[in-house]
Amino acid sequence: MGHWNHHSTEKRQHAARAHQEVDFQSRRTVTLERQTFYCVPVPGESPWVKEMYCSSVQTRGCPPSSHPANRQKRMLEDDDPTRHGYSQQAGDAQEKCKRLEAERPERPQEMGVLSNPQSLDLYFPLRGEKGPACLVKVYENWDDYKVNDVLDVYGVLAVEPALSVLTEDSDLVSSLLDPAVCMDTQEEQRSHSPPTSLVPRIHAMVIHKLQHPNPVIPSSKCETEEGKKCVSSFMSELPCVRAELLGFLTHALMGDGLAAQYLLFHLISTVYARKDVLPLGKFSLNLSGCPRSGGFSRHLYGIMQQIVPVSHYLPMTIENMNLSRFIPRKDYSANRLVSGLLQLPSHTLLLVDETVLEQGQLSTTGVHNLTALGNLITWQKVDYDFSYHQMEFPCNINVLVTSEGRSLLPSDCQLHLKPLLCPPSLEQYTEGLMAATLPSLLNKFRMYLSLLQVMDYTISEEIIKAVEDDFVEMRKSDPQSICADDLHRLLVVARLLSLSTGQTSLSLETWLQAKELEIQRKVRLQGQKHMNVNEM
Repeated sequence: MGHWNHHSTEKRQHAARAHQEVDFQSRRTVTLERQTFYCVPVPGESPWVKEMYCSSVQTRGCPPSSHPANRQKRMLEDDDPTRHGYSQQAGDAQEKCKRLEAERPERPQEMGVLSNPQSLDLYFPLRGEKGPACLVKVYENWDDYKVNDVLDVYGVLAVEPALSVLTEDSDLVSSLLDPAVCMDTQEEQRSHSPPTSLVPRIHAMVIHKLQHPNPVIPSSKCETEEGKKCVSSFMSELPCVRAELLGFLTHALMGDGLAAQYLLFHLISTVYARKDVLPLGKFSLNLSGCPRSGGFSRHLYGIMQQIVPVSHYLPMTIENMNLSRFIPRKDYSANRLVSGLLQLPSHTLLLVDETVLEQGQLSTTGVHNLTALGNLITWQKVDYDFSYHQMEFPCNINVLVTSEGRSLLPSDCQLHLKPLLCPPSLEQYTEGLMAATLPSLLNKFRMYLSLLQVMDYTISEEIIKAVEDDFVEMRKSDPQSICADDLHRLLVVARLLSLSTGQTSLSLETWLQAKELEIQRKVRLQGQKHMNVNEM
């Protein structure tokens, strides 16, 4: 928590605009409270999302500094001409900041920090992520923003080369920084005051919390009349888009139409509410029977990455499980939160590839990571490590597990893959599938999946009574294999089947279709079990 004095801002403005005067006696000259948020580019953001934002910016005539690698935060495409100005200012200001820091007299202690950007941990949750992080100064309503929220931030970028002086010379630091800041340890200063050329400061003026990280359906457009008409128009062609998407997913799964149906359900599932500790709406999927050779899971992920806005591929190797940091933890020496792999935004598709798992010993870290994955799947929460205690953070992540047999991880639904095709080269097969799919059709798939995740859904009292009566009859006819878990799964499948066809309420016909799908899935699993017994 910091303070912002209007005097300092007005003095800077006076220096920039000589014809303005500063009124030091103004009643509006007050001290404001502020909160600082450390923001990073959206983890796992798909390349097509970056390209779409870049294309929209270039269309508006912005310079190359608006490229996704340089922009500080995401932008929405709308009719306000000032919305794209921030990225340009940020890029120019960063260059100015770098020049100012380069012009300062170099000291031996400073060169070790500033000349080696890799020495500064930018705390990205995922390895290999690119793009600048930023410190966002928020002056109001900061309680509205939570960990892992995706935000659009518009504000004033502050160029403060003094903050880059991260040396052991405490006297010099004290002369450049606020005295309150200098009460921190040197490690805290390095963590909280990184070079502005690497971590810009943004004084937020407008912040939009995005309901969904998909640029095809920006939140602001959905609230306008034009946006509502666009959504209404899309809903009219939804049956055609659904049929095309099912065909696309069937090809991706080498001809397995039933698996395509369940994969579609998985992609449109979302946690829409929580009852006590139970997250409602989640539908984690274990796709068993996946071949170990040929890189099937990685190629499937490559296809999924083309139609979802945020995703991550996690090979479940012994090395990854033992050496990766899944759970965010508090670093008390630097007084900050160190990010972990599971610190992901809502609506992320996390594909866990269990086909690459070999025999080996899990370390203590590996066991903790496996437990964290299980808790994420079952409870949709991640327990952040604060050393002396753990704190639960709810999440909304779609976990797809590909495995050869039944997964070691829990799941809401297991489906055994039954491919009808056996292409000699999965890479060529995947490239051919993507080449045959028009970009305009891909955009429809992207809009379809994201829109259905935010649609409302209800069940009438009449249908509830019919479902209860039907389930009682199911228990009577097969009391050994039908249980309460089956009813819960049936209701989830019926909900997702309804939404996938554009229906916002359950009908008796859809309920019967969901039952038929579940029968087919169970028959396939039973058949696979018999085959495994015969092989033994």
